[in-house]
Order: sequence, then structure tokens, then C-alpha cells
Amino acid sequence: MTFYVYILGSKKRGRKKTYVGWTNNLIKRLQKHNSGKGAKSTKGRKWKIIYKKKYNLKIKAMSEEYYFKKNQKLRKYLSNKFL
Repeated sequence: MTFYVYILGSKKRGRKKTYVGWTNNLIKRLQKHNSGKGAKSTKGRKWKIIYKKKYNLKIKAMSEEYYFKKNQKLRKYLSNKFL
């Protein structure tokens, strides 16, 4: 099975926000976030994928997700570059 780590970015009224997650179906997960059925913190915004990486092991994807959640500088850099 394939797993993805992803970073979503959104810009609303000039304010940028990012969200980090992992999934085995990237397109379906993005649709959930954009329809308001994703994570609580993603509701009310339109999201786009600003980073994704594919893994063969779930534990690797979860570990990378944890790294990105803790690395605010990297998330800010990606949001400035792609939003």
C-alpha cells in the first residue's frame, strides 16, 4: 500500500495557514478537507497541496508527518513559496 505525507496551504484575507497530514488516498483526502469534512482545523478554507511525498510504509509517513508538524520554519517557507 502507498501512503502520502502532505502539506496543505490556504490563504484567506491575506493570512496564510498550513496543515500537515498523512493518508493513503491524497485526492479523496483533499476533497474532504475542502468540503468541510476533514480535520476540524481545516474547515472554512479552500486548500491546495503545497507538498507531498510518497511512502511504502505507514510508519515512515507518520514519522515524516510528525517532523513537519514540529518544523514551523519549513511550513512557513513552503507557504511563502507556493501561496
